[in-house]
Amino acid sequence: MKKIEAVIKPFKLDEVREALSEIGISGLTVTEVKGFGRQKGHTELYRGAEYVVDFLPKVKIEIVIAASQVEAAIEAIIKTARTGKIGDGKIFVMPVEQVVRIRTGETDGAAI
Repeated sequence: MKKIEAVIKPFKLDEVREALSEIGISGLTVTEVKGFGRQKGHTELYRGAEYVVDFLPKVKIEIVIAASQVEAAIEAIIKTARTGKIGDGKIFVMPVEQVVRIRTGETDGAAI
């Protein structure tokens, strides 16, 4: 099993969720986060004063899936989240040792 964390632009969330659903991935966790990478924020003008916005709003999607689904999930995320502009986000893939469904006690593949 693998855990995929994808940090994307907020307005791409619905498209990514639909693309993952189309390849059979139904469960995911979404968190509103803030951060910056190479773009290092931006400046904005408010009532004539310029100020720097260091942390930009992003959305983090977390999914735990079978290792056989990883490439399809990554491809779906990239295809739908890419705008071609700086700040499109990142995808992280990590191994998952164990999963337990709290309600039933099911473990690993049965618990996903």
